[in-house]
Amino acid sequence: MEAAENARVLIMIAAYNEEENIESVVDDLTAHFPQYDYLVINDGSTDHTEEILKRRRYNYVSLPVNLGIGGAIQTGYLYAWKNHYDIAVQIDGDGQHDPKYIPAVISPILKDQADYVIGSRFVTGEGFQSTAARRTGIRFLSGLIHLTCGKRVQDVTSGFRAVRRQSIREFSRHYPIDYPEPEAIVDAIMRRERILEVPVVMRSRQHGTSSIRARQSVYYMIKVSLDIIVCRISYGLRRGQRETGKAE
Repeated sequence: MEAAENARVLIMIAAYNEEENIESVVDDLTAHFPQYDYLVINDGSTDHTEEILKRRRYNYVSLPVNLGIGGAIQTGYLYAWKNHYDIAVQIDGDGQHDPKYIPAVISPILKDQADYVIGSRFVTGEGFQSTAARRTGIRFLSGLIHLTCGKRVQDVTSGFRAVRRQSIREFSRHYPIDYPEPEAIVDAIMRRERILEVPVVMRSRQHGTSSIRARQSVYYMIKVSLDIIVCRISYGLRRGQRETGKAE
């Protein structure tokens, strides 16, 4: 990476039907950090999100159909890779991620202390903590990642995270599609990246509803758990094949 003061940072904002939130999110970001570039990825919104983005002349791309958070964020990583950014930061378009914590999230990367940084709401336990049911699910997924990969990460579903250029490259090529955050962590662990959690205080969603409904929670847990296990096994198999090839 270039010297820290010259590092190019892109803030990626995924938005799906965020007509009530997107203006405050972008305006808050640009008011406090005009030095950072940003990209709003409009994920096939069916409300007035795109009209607002166009009217306000925000920097954005619109996907023709809804790809889900994974597809939207991969679009952001592809943009970051092609435009030679050193650090990519992911925040949500619903206003839950306070931009004031962006310097804290990118600081360990700038100091070469980490490759992959997660803004965690559980380090200090302050701010919005999600529902009890979701916290239980997060603890389960955290334990599963620790069991399968040997790395303890507390806030495995946090969408507030930053990565350096090698992860930008990898995620621009492949990024998990549905509920991608835990599997992306497994990818980073298997690539032996240095993962660090830093404390952030998250806000509750101001308007609208979450994309994950209560009825989807069981499906979410089963799918993500299987994805974590399959991801871990596939990396193990590939590593074994590489070692076998070297031995021959």
